[in-house]
Amino acid sequence: MTKSKYYYSGKFGLERETLRVDSHGRLAQTPHPFGHDEHITRDFCENQIELVTPACHSIDEAVEALAALDRRARAELEKTGESIWLYSNPPHFDSEDDIPIADFTGDHSSKRAYREVLEQKYGKKLMLFSGIHFNFSFAEEFLNELNTENEDPHSFRDSIYLRLYKQLMAHSWLLVLLTASSPYYDASLDKDGESGIIMSEYSSMRNSRRGYWNKFLPILDHRSLKTFTGSIKKHIVTGSLYSASELYLPIRLKPKGVNSLENLASNGVDHIELRMFDINPSAPYGIDRRDLEFAHLLMLYLLSQPDFELTPELQEKAVRDHKDAALLEADTKLLERGIVIIEEMEDHFSDNENALEIIAFEKNKLTSNACFSKSIMNCTL
Repeated sequence: MTKSKYYYSGKFGLERETLRVDSHGRLAQTPHPFGHDEHITRDFCENQIELVTPACHSIDEAVEALAALDRRARAELEKTGESIWLYSNPPHFDSEDDIPIADFTGDHSSKRAYREVLEQKYGKKLMLFSGIHFNFSFAEEFLNELNTENEDPHSFRDSIYLRLYKQLMAHSWLLVLLTASSPYYDASLDKDGESGIIMSEYSSMRNSRRGYWNKFLPILDHRSLKTFTGSIKKHIVTGSLYSASELYLPIRLKPKGVNSLENLASNGVDHIELRMFDINPSAPYGIDRRDLEFAHLLMLYLLSQPDFELTPELQEKAVRDHKDAALLEADTKLLERGIVIIEEMEDHFSDNENALEIIAFEKNKLTSNACFSKSIMNCTL
């Protein structure tokens, strides 16, 4: 693929979930102190802050926007002696009574109703896992250059994002291998009243078999955006899913504006969301920008690969590989596959010195057999 001047351009955004804790490191029991601020909101529970950056023109700009939101949040929390728990796994809690559902009221009361459904289906403990979501969209100029057959621009954009979605679903395991960073957890996650730090068999619990997954594997139809949204709708109509928000897969296609299945079906794809990043306790603000840079390069590389049919069997394999990558002792075959992909990326980006430095940083995690998740085991909670 010829790299145009728009090849590396796009829009970038971050969403970071964290828990508010009191001066004793326990889950804060105070109301969310940021009102209806669209950039400092709540996720599942009242004490779970989600920082949402605007769409930015670079990863550096997105990280700086996250840093500014982090400073605002911390300054407000300091007034009441609270702080941010910068780990993906939660601190000690006595029982689910310490996990108040986000108290949305009035026009937003439907959000609380949705969370009450999640409580009944999955329990509150699962919802305490926190992570970082990375949003990306291609530059319109780049999409226009790709559209050599002058197809309808909206349909072409949807087809490009669907193609990338399939590739990312099949390769999400690689990003888990490279960024997993939550091997330790508190015993209260296993049983009420228990305490003590446990080293898990997983490098990332939220990406593992113990993490965020539906009770069944939702098989989707990726032939077009219409069949894709229709297959999600079918799971909702049959009652398997409460809404599209309950689709717990590591990749999502998102519309512009209101995040609803109807908006996506009507107005098409605006950006793609990668949902597998753990909070990195060793990095400022919980994320190493080199990991984001690599994810961006991976998306560009995957877009250059041949399209394929993501069959039900391949969808099952994609989820299985994702969960296997979250094991502390990762499968040797996954490590070998990861090195092959990274070496292919080295060829693809051979004309970009900065890209090669990022790729080398990630490659070292695999070739040294010392993935990031293992190196952080010296961190203490």
